[in-house]
Amino acid sequence: MSQERSRRSRRRFLKLAVLGMTGTAMAGAWDPARAPLKPLATESARPTSTWDRLRRMLADVRRALQKPVSERRWIMVIDPRRCVGCEACVVACKAENVTPPGVSYRTVPEVELGMYPRVNRIFMPTNCMQCDRPPCQKVAPEGAIVKRPDGIVAIDYTKFTSREAFEAARQACPYTALYWDDRTFATAGTYETRRLPEYEGTYTRTSGQPPVGSARKCHFCLHRLDAGLLPACVSTCLGGAMHFGDQNDPESLVSELLAPHRVIRLNERAGTEPRLHRG
Repeated sequence: MSQERSRRSRRRFLKLAVLGMTGTAMAGAWDPARAPLKPLATESARPTSTWDRLRRMLADVRRALQKPVSERRWIMVIDPRRCVGCEACVVACKAENVTPPGVSYRTVPEVELGMYPRVNRIFMPTNCMQCDRPPCQKVAPEGAIVKRPDGIVAIDYTKFTSREAFEAARQACPYTALYWDDRTFATAGTYETRRLPEYEGTYTRTSGQPPVGSARKCHFCLHRLDAGLLPACVSTCLGGAMHFGDQNDPESLVSELLAPHRVIRLNERAGTEPRLHRG
């Protein structure tokens, strides 16, 4: 009986994962102003499984989209204890954003704790912290890096084409979150040459055209958020370690997680005010 319940649970999770990966197609078709979404049945219930957490966060995102962009405060909360090190989030991120070899918005470094014979290793999923005081913005060309009203730190590919400026911004970032995209794919198939949504626009990976030849980084899958979907990394997290939502919404799961738990933010002493929390 327990094996049958486990199979049913896996099937439910895979269904939601498939729905999550369809964000690219939905991004250009869904308009929250014309098609407001009804809250999910589990919106206010305490989540008890990965499936419940994903449904709850989807409801949170869709509710946030009903507010003006200036009233949203997108944040991410990561529970390293739940991370199993599968790197599904890394694969999902590359697939969603069509990044070339050597460019990955997400990494999952391993951290070793303790001393022999009591040694433990934990995984620390990480990406751009979407800092409220982004040090990269200060050294980037004017208008190349913009802090949006909802908190996402966005890049203008047409203005961030200087490799020298990129190196300065990369060194200023204490989180190693910036990457340089200077490659087109060696084998240009249908997937690589398709139009891809990013920063509320669309691009094609063509030599000499953005994003090729410019700086890139995580943007919380902004095109998916606009479509009422979760970031790709959150949708595909098998262990349920990734949480995302609007901190300005007291009913959101991320607000609920931050309230009673002790969380940390990396390099807080740098004064960057990162929006990625670890609990």
